[in-house]
Amino acid sequence: MNTLVIATHNPGKLAEFSRLLAPLGYESLSAGALGLPEPAETGRDFASNARLKAQAAARASGLCALADDSGLGVAALNGQPGIYSSRYAGDDYPGAFAKIIAAARAKENWAAWFTCALCLARPDGATATYIGEADGRIAPEPRGEAGFGYDPLFIPNGYERSYAEMGAQKEAISHRARAFAQLRAVLASGAGLASPLISNF
Repeated sequence: MNTLVIATHNPGKLAEFSRLLAPLGYESLSAGALGLPEPAETGRDFASNARLKAQAAARASGLCALADDSGLGVAALNGQPGIYSSRYAGDDYPGAFAKIIAAARAKENWAAWFTCALCLARPDGATATYIGEADGRIAPEPRGEAGFGYDPLFIPNGYERSYAEMGAQKEAISHRARAFAQLRAVLASGAGLASPLISNF
């Protein structure tokens, strides 16, 4: 099998990517399992943060790497927390959920969206980036035990269940799935890591 380093220390993300990549013949190794440090996310948008993480993991491991940068935008918070989603929650996701629900209720605006940037990087620094988005709404209370991060709080348009209530179905419709669908064609080609298919975003 081909091996891709998944530039994450998050076991939930690793598990999700492993399930997506395995049918394409790719084995996933996490940056955490390899003892790679997490680079500072100093980019101004999801794409630049994903690129920072992917290039750092590829250089440090000598293998091709895949990084994800994603986050939740909330209309009642003027699009925040966005790229600061992880830092907004810190170690207190229940507290972050409460603040978001309170803001949505106060402004009577429950609209929200998830954005995902996936960056594939080679050790020589070449990259390709793919963007996926999903629109939806904030749940009036956290719902579901599956998933990770803000999944219990987000109900995608056209559905009545949160990401965290969907289980495997989420992996077919999410913002990450939409970005991965673009990447899938590259990896499934059999030459997915060859230079003609890798270009700067």
